[in-house]
Amino acid sequence: IVDSTRQKIPFGVAQIGKAFRNEITPGNFIFRTREFEQMELEFFVKPDEKEANKWFGYWKKERLNWYVGLGMKKDNLRFREHAPDERAHYAKAAEDIEYNAPFSTKGGSASGGGWAEFEGIHNRSDWDLSRHKLAYKDEEGGEEYTPWVIETSGGVDRAALFFLLDAYREDGDRVVLQLHPRLAPIKVAVFPLVSNKPEIAKKAKGVFSLLTSHFSLPVVWDDRGNIGKRYYAQDEIGTPWCVTIDYQTLEDDTVTVRDRDSAKQERVSIDKLVDWFQNGLR
Repeated sequence: IVDSTRQKIPFGVAQIGKAFRNEITPGNFIFRTREFEQMELEFFVKPDEKEANKWFGYWKKERLNWYVGLGMKKDNLRFREHAPDERAHYAKAAEDIEYNAPFSTKGGSASGGGWAEFEGIHNRSDWDLSRHKLAYKDEEGGEEYTPWVIETSGGVDRAALFFLLDAYREDGDRVVLQLHPRLAPIKVAVFPLVSNKPEIAKKAKGVFSLLTSHFSLPVVWDDRGNIGKRYYAQDEIGTPWCVTIDYQTLEDDTVTVRDRDSAKQERVSIDKLVDWFQNGLR
């Protein structure tokens, strides 16, 4: 990687892929499985205690903020430092990000609750690269050394489970999945207020085409049943916004945009819809 990309230390390499484990007691939905998605970052730094500690702290903060920024509740998260006798012998530091799960994380039992680890952050010193005799030469200073590695390793499936747990809410007979818009599988649903009025259906199809062709995000069409039930159905699967084309649309080219979390409605001009949603996804 150094040769092909001409990177200078510090730099990192991130990847995501399948992992397999001979798990004896799988359970708790997707928390403990034999096949799962793993995301990892190997970040290479100079072999200096102060430098490594700086980047270790940096990635701790970045990883926690990443989860919180996508909707995980900060009150449900904590860092747990590994005790010296539980760290690998080569590790200079090791901490886990844990989630306050509503189920037991011991074995496959679903009773009780407790803190559940789903990402680890480690200062692995030069253990990995020294095993393979991989050194780095600083072209500017001419110094040659074996870099240290700051590693973050997280379970995608476990993180997905915790995002869902924090997003789920019941409001009377209404179920709402308050996923961050960037995590929602469907971003926008388009509804004609009524399906038996050709002029409304045609206008709604135009809005749907506009969003699917220029807004390149998952958009769905639904013209079945009353409007309230359509809203509820989208709330339950986490769609952040619903766009309704009604009689007023035929008069002034505005539509109703309904927000999933607040259920508030706003009139937005069709020619401003794309910008409106792009701002909402930031």
